[in-house]
Amino acid sequence: MKSHFEMDESMTGRSTPDPLKFAFDQKRGAHAGGMGMAPLNAEQAELKITELLSQPATINKRRALYLHIPFCRVRCTFCSFFQYASSRKLVDHYFSLLLQEIARKSATTYAQSAPFHAVYIGGGTPTDLSAAQLKELGQVIRASFPLTPDCEMTLEGRLNRFDDAKFNGALEGGFNRFSFGVQSFNTNVRKAAKRLDDRDYVMSRLKDLNQADQAPIVIDLLFGLPYQTAEIWQQDLEDVIESQVTGVDLYQLIDLKGTPMLSQCEQGKAPPPATTEFKAGLYRMGDAFMAQHRFRQLSCSHWARDGRERSMYNNLVKEGGEILPMGAGAGGNFGGFASMQPRDIDQYEQALTDQQWPSAMLLPKAENTLKSKLVGLCDQGGIARYVIGDELYLHAQPLFQAWADNGLAQFDQHSVNFTLAGRFWQVNLCNGLLKFLEKNPLDSKIERCA
Repeated sequence: MKSHFEMDESMTGRSTPDPLKFAFDQKRGAHAGGMGMAPLNAEQAELKITELLSQPATINKRRALYLHIPFCRVRCTFCSFFQYASSRKLVDHYFSLLLQEIARKSATTYAQSAPFHAVYIGGGTPTDLSAAQLKELGQVIRASFPLTPDCEMTLEGRLNRFDDAKFNGALEGGFNRFSFGVQSFNTNVRKAAKRLDDRDYVMSRLKDLNQADQAPIVIDLLFGLPYQTAEIWQQDLEDVIESQVTGVDLYQLIDLKGTPMLSQCEQGKAPPPATTEFKAGLYRMGDAFMAQHRFRQLSCSHWARDGRERSMYNNLVKEGGEILPMGAGAGGNFGGFASMQPRDIDQYEQALTDQQWPSAMLLPKAENTLKSKLVGLCDQGGIARYVIGDELYLHAQPLFQAWADNGLAQFDQHSVNFTLAGRFWQVNLCNGLLKFLEKNPLDSKIERCA
């Protein structure tokens, strides 16, 4: 083992009496890890995608489909991804384009060479599709792609206008998991964030969907929203129980750059963004509440009420699984390349018309199974020695010890388990670990994380 290791506070966190609030200045992005190298130009990207899709899938890698629906009735004030306002004519036209891409991509060797473990329809607001379109989309996916027998098919969206006809249409199409962005149950907080519908409707609709007992119903809650006091957050947590949902994500509101919310704050029309210290306190409340009510923690931000909630797609993404993207604005990762499709529907349509693969960016990623494994492990709240191997575990012990000294982890010869503070800062810890391995590479032939 080396006698000296290069470490700094960006890797170790700082020594402080309250690491939950002060170990780092702020969370560094929503996810750990980086993008990769320089992107290919348009001509190179077309040739490379053609090459990748003409080859069988990577052996021993789980994979998923991601389809993007880029429409919303309104733009939430915290959202920096809004692209198109929903209109029936535009949605119908886009849906026909998406079916074209599905038909073309599903016919490739890559698509047919191995089963997909998960399907995720994201957005935007996929529930802005009609009941007939939801049914057709699910049926087309199931008929076009090889799926595992237990494939998790998730439909994301809003509860607004998601009536029984749409729910039944999605079920008939084969969707078996539903994820709704609630963000907060509190009517005043919701109105300030431009969320549609009040608490009573949201609660009533969630209860109806859960009592139907047809599929897991999962919701997202955000902590750190304007007007969201600790008392309101506590009620949001209580409402999780009342709503009877199968799973819940507790996400920290972090990057407001380019959002209406930031503009409102700067103009004095809304309270300033919540501090990291305040959000840390809300995370503590959420973590304790979930433990008190025996929710099973699947990751540092996701909890399940019972065994029906698996969160397969999210886990697969964090673990570095391959994602085949479809739709305007869809992102993916396959064949060692990160992919992003054009957000502009006209550009997306033109590519399909020209019999090209829709691509706004394609860049090579250093194929690094170890890096993906570490990102997935950190997201789940710790690192087991037997999973990463003795050599790497022993090599990284100085960093693990620093985390333990700073109250971010508990560490012994078998595993590193993040404390509450460590789980709150897990993205920083993971990025710190990757940086440590880049600055202090192993001398052996073990795969490096750089």
